[in-house]
Amino acid sequence: MAVPDIATVYKWPRFLYLERMTQDDETDLSAEDDENSSKISIILLAAGSSSRMGQSKQLLDVRGKPLLLHSTKAALDSGAKSINIILGANEQPHREVIKQLPVDIISNHFWKSGMGSSIKAGLNHLVRKHSDTEAVIIMVCDQPAITSIHLQNLIRKFEETRSPIVASYYSSTAGVPALFSRSFFSNILMLKDDQGAKKIIEQFPEQVQKVEFPGGSMDLDTGEDYQQYLKVK
Repeated sequence: MAVPDIATVYKWPRFLYLERMTQDDETDLSAEDDENSSKISIILLAAGSSSRMGQSKQLLDVRGKPLLLHSTKAALDSGAKSINIILGANEQPHREVIKQLPVDIISNHFWKSGMGSSIKAGLNHLVRKHSDTEAVIIMVCDQPAITSIHLQNLIRKFEETRSPIVASYYSSTAGVPALFSRSFFSNILMLKDDQGAKKIIEQFPEQVQKVEFPGGSMDLDTGEDYQQYLKVK
């Protein structure tokens, strides 16, 4: 794992973690947590440059709204405690899409190094602001089939089983969106910058509960993917 350019060691129950200074924090970190709300939060990854698409996938029209807005609203309607959006490439137009929503926007200035850098930026922000976080759902913004109901199903499975990992299941594999209990936060923060949450799912298959995600295999990486989505939506 690459050594952070600037690092600060924070104490967290049962482990220490390094925070790379990758985000512009525009939120009030002193705000009090709502004791009656869920202690499960969401990190939505939207920092990529959409290089294979040739245009911003975050701004593609999905069900009458930009894909980033569609994914964000699914997260907001899930009942999670806080929604944390990680932006990077083309940040300003993406920020405009969600700036009026009750979400935390984190700028990952190291987005080029890979998805892992965005995951760690989001989790670092989250544990500073909500120290009582019990679990986090990591999701991406390019799955047009995502719904608040599926995210709620992940949360419900976690609450019923207390499994430390609850992953979506599609195309005969487990993947994101995936929920990780706080016992796996240290594993997440040890990801290499070019690794994603699936790496942890694959490392600990015996600790994974699965939830069917109809349509989860469709992600919008290329123009052909988007044209296929328009045909079958």
